[in-house]
Amino acid sequence: MTDMQTASHPATDVQGVILDWAGTVVDFGSFAPTSIFVEAFARAFDFEVTLEEARQPMGLGKWDHIATLGRLPSVDSRWQARFGHPMSRDEVDHLYHTFMPLQIAAVTRFAAPIPGVLPVLASLREQGLRIGSCSGYPRPVMETLVPAAAEQGYRPDHWVATDDLKAGGRPGPWMALANVIALGIGAVHRCIKVDDAVPGISEGLNAGMWTVGLSVSGNEFGATWEEFAVMGQEEVAARRAPAEAKLRAAGAHYVIDTLADIAPVIADINRRLALGERP
Repeated sequence: MTDMQTASHPATDVQGVILDWAGTVVDFGSFAPTSIFVEAFARAFDFEVTLEEARQPMGLGKWDHIATLGRLPSVDSRWQARFGHPMSRDEVDHLYHTFMPLQIAAVTRFAAPIPGVLPVLASLREQGLRIGSCSGYPRPVMETLVPAAAEQGYRPDHWVATDDLKAGGRPGPWMALANVIALGIGAVHRCIKVDDAVPGISEGLNAGMWTVGLSVSGNEFGATWEEFAVMGQEEVAARRAPAEAKLRAAGAHYVIDTLADIAPVIADINRRLALGERP
């Protein structure tokens, strides 16, 4: 019998959670990547994209994010009016190489854990769960973010960057499955993928995992912690509703406000697993 099959953590229970980074564990509102996309476009081509446009492809690897952003109808029409052609691969490369040093420099400013998350993760570890993680950030960004987050108390058991695997990143299952292998988890249906963006939900579904969307702490809600803290209930509800709808439409099994609210979800998944249910 393994340590994951003790009386306190029977073989039917969840063994691990695979967590996104920005908007899920750190960086309430997922501002580190979105604001830097806006800056990169301005620096590379003196071209304006809005924060709302920059948020739309969130969750993809950052090169793919830039390419997808360039294909948004609103961006593409302005780009073609300005440059006379759709955004080219060379232009995406130039934007990406402009983006990378800006992102590396900025990411430590957004490494603070989302309020309430660290005690919940400590509780999950006490229950025997393993904490995996993956990100749309490439490895050079993660190599800066991971130690910065560790200084503030967040240390997952494993992490995977979007460019670590030849197969690629989201919405494919590979980063999530790499965590399963590294953490020695016995079955994918005993894992939960938690993310604030649609590609991350698709990643978990493609990996055969339970999926939990976050409707307030991340990209879809799009507010800082300070903004959220002073919002009235009506505004919170108005911003939460479309975020929740988008995550549920992507197939999320559960949608909660922030990762700090996940304990009842895990209890319900354990109940469903004990009944023989699968994602």
